[in-house]
Amino acid sequence: MSTTMTFAKALNTALADEMEADGSVVVFGEDVGPLGGVFRITDGLTKRFGEERCFDTPLAESGIMGMAIGMAMNGLRPVVEMQFDAFAYPAFEQVVSHVAKMPNRTRGKVKLPMVIRIPYAGGIGGVEHHCDSSESYYAHTPGLTVVAPATVEDAYTMLREAIRFPDPVVFLEPKKLYFSKEQLDLEALQSRWGTPALDRTDGPEPTAAPADSSIGRAVIAREGTDATLITYGPSVPTVMKAAAAAAEEGRSLEVIDIRSIVPFDDETVMASVRKTGRAVVVAEAPGFASVASEIVARVQERCFHSLAAPVLRVTGFDIPYPAPKLEHFYLPSVDRILDAVDELQWEDA
Repeated sequence: MSTTMTFAKALNTALADEMEADGSVVVFGEDVGPLGGVFRITDGLTKRFGEERCFDTPLAESGIMGMAIGMAMNGLRPVVEMQFDAFAYPAFEQVVSHVAKMPNRTRGKVKLPMVIRIPYAGGIGGVEHHCDSSESYYAHTPGLTVVAPATVEDAYTMLREAIRFPDPVVFLEPKKLYFSKEQLDLEALQSRWGTPALDRTDGPEPTAAPADSSIGRAVIAREGTDATLITYGPSVPTVMKAAAAAAEEGRSLEVIDIRSIVPFDDETVMASVRKTGRAVVVAEAPGFASVASEIVARVQERCFHSLAAPVLRVTGFDIPYPAPKLEHFYLPSVDRILDAVDELQWEDA
C-alpha cells in the first residue's frame, strides 16, 4: 500500500529499520539525540533505541570522525551526521588520511564500514557555512564511495545499502529536498530486506543488501531522444522541470540521475549519450575541477564519434554560495538549462 512520505522521513525510517535489523549500527553527531537533528532526520531514534545507540556529541567534527573510525575498526557500524556540509571540513583530514586509506594501509585486513551523512548543497537560503557543494573533495579521494540520492525511494533504499556496504560511504543529502514528498510503497521496499526482529538490542551481521544495489548504478529518470541531461542530487528536480518544458516546445530530452558519483555508472550514461548524440551536465557545485567536469571528460572520451555537438555544463559559479536573496542567480535554473540545450548546434542536425 502506497503512502505519502517525505525525503526526510524516508531517511529516518531507513535508519530505524537498520538499527532494528543490526545491533552494531550506532548513530551519533551534533544534536542528533533527543532533538532529532537540525532537520529531524534522527527524530525518535534515541527514545526508541536508547542513548547508547543514538547520541549527541560535542561540537567537534574531527573528534566525531575519529571516534567513528575507532568504532568501525572494532566491529560497529557507525552512521555519523555532519549537520551541515561546510561543518564537515574540520573532519576532512580524518576522512582523507584514515577513513579512505585504512583498508589499503592494512592490505584489506581492517575494514571501515561506516556512513558519513552530510546535508549538503543550496536551495534553503543558508549562508556560506550552511550551504556548500563539497562532492568533488570526496569524489577525488580514492577509497570513498560517494552517493547523492534525489528521490524519496532512493533516500530510503540507498541509505540502507550504504549502512550495509563494507567500505566507507559519504552520503550526501540535498537539504532542499528534505521535505519533498512522493508516494512510496514502504512495505514492499522493506520486504526486500527481510523482516527485522522486534526489540533487538544486539544481533548477527545483517544480510547483504538486495542484489540490485543502487550504489554504482545511474537511472534513466525520463526517456528522451534528442539530447541527454546528466545530473544528480539537488539538481534532479530542476532538470526534470527543464525536460518537461522542452517537451512542450517539441524537444525530447532524456534525463539521467547519476545517484552514485563514485563508483560511476559509465554504461548507463554512455548508452544514453550515444543514443541522443548531445549532452548537458547539470550540477550546483562550481564548474571548475568539479564532478561535472569529470562527467564531461568521460562522455567526450567515450562517445566522441557519437556526438553531434560539444558536451556543455550548467553549474554554480566559481564563487562561495551567495547571500539568500541572491541564491537563485547562482543555482542552475530551468532557463539556464534550456539555454544550454539551445546551444547544442541544432542547425547541423
